[in-house]
Amino acid sequence: MTAPDAPARRVALVTGAARGIGAAIAGRLARDGHDVVVLDLDADACAATIATVHACGRQALALAADVSDERSVAMAIEAATAALGAPTILVNNAGVLRDRTVAKMSLDDWETVMAVNLRGAFLLSRAVQPGMRDAKWGRIVNLSSTAALGAFGEANYAAAKAGIQGFTRSLALELGRYGITVNAVAPGFVATDMTRAVAERNGMTFAAMEQEMLKSIVVGRVGAPDDIANAVAFFTDARSDFVTGQTLYVAGAPRG
Repeated sequence: MTAPDAPARRVALVTGAARGIGAAIAGRLARDGHDVVVLDLDADACAATIATVHACGRQALALAADVSDERSVAMAIEAATAALGAPTILVNNAGVLRDRTVAKMSLDDWETVMAVNLRGAFLLSRAVQPGMRDAKWGRIVNLSSTAALGAFGEANYAAAKAGIQGFTRSLALELGRYGITVNAVAPGFVATDMTRAVAERNGMTFAAMEQEMLKSIVVGRVGAPDDIANAVAFFTDARSDFVTGQTLYVAGAPRG
């Protein structure tokens, strides 16, 4: 049975898209022909991403929202739908780190990471479902991480990213009947502002961190945001019509 055709005009919403992996995903989706809602805590910080989308000849909208807040998410979806149309592609990319060993981790460290990385994916996925069901087509891509397999000093982040994988499988079971697929991409070490900040907090240069991470990366280089964007792009178009509930590790080495 042939899958129903996707809508001629698609609106993608990417969270945490002001910079790094999120910005790369927004740019790639624009190059693929989609209009893009760029969502982050600070709409002004999204200016460069918006310019990239416009340069691809697509419409763009920057929205400020806290993905962990139910009302903020509802208002963002309402604004996006009014401006560009109901999103039929959602990429849950927003994430934060609060690295500490469990012995030193505060409850706030735990709750903040869970709220942004896991609750945010739940709230956004729930909010876009009505529009996707009406369209009888949708793509949800959640960003997990190799940290889901366990990471020293990142128990909160690892738990949230492992939770993303279980959430992805469960949501795929619920939404498949509506023509909506749900998949996850799990990046390995990627050179971004976030990983540079991790190096600084650990008292090492980013170059030294790269060399340490390369010991477990068999392809001989660290990841780039575009590597992750390319994987997300596969899950958002017709090539992946028969793929749902899966986690793809993009890590330069066997994982999972």
